[in-house]
Amino acid sequence: MRPMDPPAPSADRWIYRVLDSWVNERRDGQFTANVTTLPEPARTEPMPSWLHPDVVQGLRSSGIAAPYAHQVQAWQALARRQNVVIATPTASGKTLCYTVPVADSLARNPAARALLLFPTKALSRDQESAIRAQLASSRIPAQVATYDGDTSAEHRRGIRQAARVLITNPDMLHTGILPHHAMWANFFANLTHIIVDEIHYYRGVF
Repeated sequence: MRPMDPPAPSADRWIYRVLDSWVNERRDGQFTANVTTLPEPARTEPMPSWLHPDVVQGLRSSGIAAPYAHQVQAWQALARRQNVVIATPTASGKTLCYTVPVADSLARNPAARALLLFPTKALSRDQESAIRAQLASSRIPAQVATYDGDTSAEHRRGIRQAARVLITNPDMLHTGILPHHAMWANFFANLTHIIVDEIHYYRGVF
């Protein structure tokens, strides 16, 4: 290995310092570098004027007066009926990117339905709590239900008939819902949003 070429003026110089130290000290194996970066101010935008007042009130009661710019961009795109893929770091507010448009749809249309797919049961349960909290803060009466292999037979009929937000996983969708699509006719006829969380998981057969 040879020492790294001098970095361009705009490059992050700490990267080259770390790599040079590895080369010069002839280290082998795996390396870990601790780097401290300066915080950047949050980029926010005003609350969209078209959002349902109950949804806006719910956000404000949760302490959100000015949403992040990427959240507003997602809401605007979904309002234009565009497909959206969100790729941002952990704890950056991705959940609100889809719960707010879903809540807005439920508030405007009593028949509206939403389908949310998560790759694991644990993640489904966590997100169910978040969605329930979002709807409760907005005072939107809508049943949120998880439909998976753990759902008892006596609850499945009620979920098919009454759930406005359905949380499930790809396996259950393909083996327990779509083969019985006639039983889900009302749900699919009024479906306004399909959310696929952790989309990078879905490769190959999965």
